[in-house]
Amino acid sequence: MLGSNKPGERYRTGIAAVGLAALVASALAGCGSGRTGGGEAAGLVIGTTDKIFALDPAAAYDQGSYVVETQTFQHLLNFAPGETTPKPDAAEKCEYTSPTVYTCTIKKGLKFANGNPLTAASVKYSFDRMLKINDPNGPASLLGNLDKTNIVNESTVAFTLKEPNDQTFPAILPTQAGPIIDEKSFPADKLATDDEVVKAKGYSGPYVITSYDKNKLVEYKANPDYQGILGKAKTDTVSAKYYASTDNLKLDIQNGNIDVAYRSLTPTDMESLKKNDKVTIHEGPGGELRYFVFNLNTQPGGSPDQKLAVRKAAASIVDRDALSTGVYKGMYQPAYSSIPQGYTGATEPFKEIYGAKPNKDQAAKFLADAGVTTPVEINLQYNPDHYGSTSSEEYAAIKSQLDASGLFKVNLQSTEWVTYQKERARDGYPVYQMGWFPDFPDPDDYLTPFFGPNNFLQNHFEVPAITAQLNAEKAEVNPDKRVAILKQVQYDLAKDHLSIIPLLSGKQIAVATKAVQGVKQTLDPSTKFRYTVLSK
Repeated sequence: MLGSNKPGERYRTGIAAVGLAALVASALAGCGSGRTGGGEAAGLVIGTTDKIFALDPAAAYDQGSYVVETQTFQHLLNFAPGETTPKPDAAEKCEYTSPTVYTCTIKKGLKFANGNPLTAASVKYSFDRMLKINDPNGPASLLGNLDKTNIVNESTVAFTLKEPNDQTFPAILPTQAGPIIDEKSFPADKLATDDEVVKAKGYSGPYVITSYDKNKLVEYKANPDYQGILGKAKTDTVSAKYYASTDNLKLDIQNGNIDVAYRSLTPTDMESLKKNDKVTIHEGPGGELRYFVFNLNTQPGGSPDQKLAVRKAAASIVDRDALSTGVYKGMYQPAYSSIPQGYTGATEPFKEIYGAKPNKDQAAKFLADAGVTTPVEINLQYNPDHYGSTSSEEYAAIKSQLDASGLFKVNLQSTEWVTYQKERARDGYPVYQMGWFPDFPDPDDYLTPFFGPNNFLQNHFEVPAITAQLNAEKAEVNPDKRVAILKQVQYDLAKDHLSIIPLLSGKQIAVATKAVQGVKQTLDPSTKFRYTVLSK
């Protein structure tokens, strides 16, 4: 989840897999003033540099908004802390009642924070609205295998799927595509502003927002009516404080002015904090992927063959080890596939095909064979705030590597996240930075959202042969056969298509004062940062 990122008209096709995007992106469309209530941080205080882009689930597909959704919205199924298998949240039970129908029975007596009842009609409204709005930067693509949602009775809904026997659909319900909203609080065909979401309280999660100053301070109070898998909140009042710079975030956590720092301290900050005996650095499985993307329509090159040669040449020049050690001081590891190491079927085709070290001669041959004149001018765009302030150093290093080869001339530019997302969706960037945070732990989460039809990257990549492979691996129930397909599709993507260049992968990291309990419990493969388990 990108850093997830996701666009319009890119419904996820075929069988949704145990892993859909999450990271990386999100729209602000239609936000109001962004301030409701006010005051100083109270209770347990969590600091972050992540930004909220939208509170309406139909517009939000990014990590900053995902954290807010995790506290406030309920899902039919969700991941309990430390769990990787979805379990009933608002649902009492969910099961397949036919090969193409997944049926959920909702718990009796549920209600939203505003007092309105949560029923089957609420669930149908939530999913119908998500698909109808299909916001260019929202998570509708996760529901590509959903044909329709029907009300069976007041407490039962039936999801009819396009493809049968989709054993991964349950894992999509806990993602950003699955929040249940109050049908009386959200307009059916347009986005709600942040102010409208805060005031209407049309959500039923473990916390209620009591004060909202967008990307400055958000205050939460435990919802006494929440009945779900995340459990009753251990801390009644939680505040989230948003920082413009990591410098102030680091100072506040080391001085005890906040209780937890979650995303995104710099490598230098982390080295310093390791020496501080007043804080604890917590690590957990993350699956975060850093990479850059080529817009196949606007990238350099006069023909598809020339454009592919440019991408292959860049892949041959990038020095991931230098980024890992020189820029990130080992916080991230080199990534040679879109699937990070540790996931089922992960291989390293970029290392095999392009090498672990820069290879100028190979890059020059790719370009010469395709008739590409050098140096190739590349307009490379990155974001300085969403993926951490070290992005500036990271992309300066990438520019230096490409320029030093003599084969490229890189024009490096940066844009703040909200504008960045809008311009990216408008084909404004020929080559651009992205990051990914998985929706849930499965290798397909790094494939179909990136390379399937209408994918969230919005870079005009669609290859029927790749789509067929993706559909096959999602439907394959034999583990060995599925791994074989996963390996082949990774190799084919790296060798013949190469629409992205993976750079680095990393863990989840949070820093907390010694008094705080529960941080490690929430740093699990679901990437849901749950306030309910935190206490001091």
